[in-house]
Amino acid sequence: MPAHLLSLLIPHQQSELPYPWLFFGMTAVLLVGILIFSILVLRRLYGGAGAGETSGKDPIRVENEPAFMTASMQAVILKLREQEKELERLHHAERERAESTARLSEEVTRNMPAGLLVIGANGLISATNPAAEQALGIKSLGFRRYSEVLGESSGLSTLIQRCLADGKIFRREQAQHIAPDGSHRELGVTISPIRRAQEKATGAICLLSDLTELASLQKQMQLRENLAALGELSAGIAHEFKNALATISGYAQMILSDPTAEDTLENADKILHQTRSITHVVTEFLRYARPLEISEEPVALRALLERTVCEIQELQPQVRIGVEGDFSEIAGDEGLLRQVFLNLARNAAEAAAGSSPNPTVILRGETANASGDRTQRIRILDNGPGIPSDALPKLFRPFFTTKVNGTGLDLAVVQKILLQHSGQVEAQNRLDGGAEFIVTLPAVRTISEAVESKEVTI
Repeated sequence: MPAHLLSLLIPHQQSELPYPWLFFGMTAVLLVGILIFSILVLRRLYGGAGAGETSGKDPIRVENEPAFMTASMQAVILKLREQEKELERLHHAERERAESTARLSEEVTRNMPAGLLVIGANGLISATNPAAEQALGIKSLGFRRYSEVLGESSGLSTLIQRCLADGKIFRREQAQHIAPDGSHRELGVTISPIRRAQEKATGAICLLSDLTELASLQKQMQLRENLAALGELSAGIAHEFKNALATISGYAQMILSDPTAEDTLENADKILHQTRSITHVVTEFLRYARPLEISEEPVALRALLERTVCEIQELQPQVRIGVEGDFSEIAGDEGLLRQVFLNLARNAAEAAAGSSPNPTVILRGETANASGDRTQRIRILDNGPGIPSDALPKLFRPFFTTKVNGTGLDLAVVQKILLQHSGQVEAQNRLDGGAEFIVTLPAVRTISEAVESKEVTI
């Protein structure tokens, strides 16, 4: 092969070929060119013999074959060089896109308001941002073990370790952290594993928020609420005691002014009545104030409510009271739950008896599944006058009452008992008249056969 052809086959500059399919395409074109060149050389070597064997035909003309071969090879080499330039252009554009994406990712991470920790399966922190360093109070977090930075036994280290080991996701958790300067910090934490498809976690992403100031504000607000509640309790007790003492003082003065009067015994009996009222207030207040000891025993709600109904019907025989709906067994203290439903049903019966010609109370049970948790709801409905709108927000406050002789502690005790059972109570007026109290409790198991009672319609 002539030397000038060899020089054309070798590019003057070599460049990186980042796309394998284009590289193989260039190789194929080069091989095709070499094949064409070889065929032409063979034809030149053996063309004369072939021409002598032809009978009466002109020999093949090959005078311009070297020029043809040179032109063909030059076309192939030019095509290869064009493809090489295209490869260089594509490689440069891809490199610029990668660099731009990396810069954007770095800027987003650096300017995130939440702290970011990216932790590998080996426990090393591979990426972080300034917000994480500020939340933890630690500089230079990169390429250090999270257990060394956060502490082996810290709550945050435990959550990260569980995420790496089990692939568990932790959302909106709270963890306490002690910074190197000794300050205690309250952190909001969300941790998610890094995995491909269903493979084992190869790392973890941890988002941090410093909740220290927010937690401090919440504690201050809670303290203020507690002080305000204590003030209301004190004012309520003082009011009850002041009224009772004023009455006692008045009757005592009447007795002293005329000890031989005919109404002396009556006045003494009224003094005794007021002392009993004070004793009742103190007893109810202590019941509300003291901690409750709740036993965890299965309580059949339907049977409990039916016994409660029997007690109220003895006190209010003119009121129709019925139990209907679905009920579950729950875990709790049967005596305290009886007190809850006895108070609520008695209030409903008294309200209906005082204003309706056909007083009726219904205790209706409902079961529901909310977010996978089974709950038991009991509605206490009456056809009384309802609850005044200005009294609804204050209904469960200690010493607030709409009754003439009420202490204002019954509903406060009801709310406390239900909160101790992880439940709640709500009050509202019904659209068709009357009031409705809604008690919600977590249900632990369902009674297999529920005894249906006769429904009563209001």
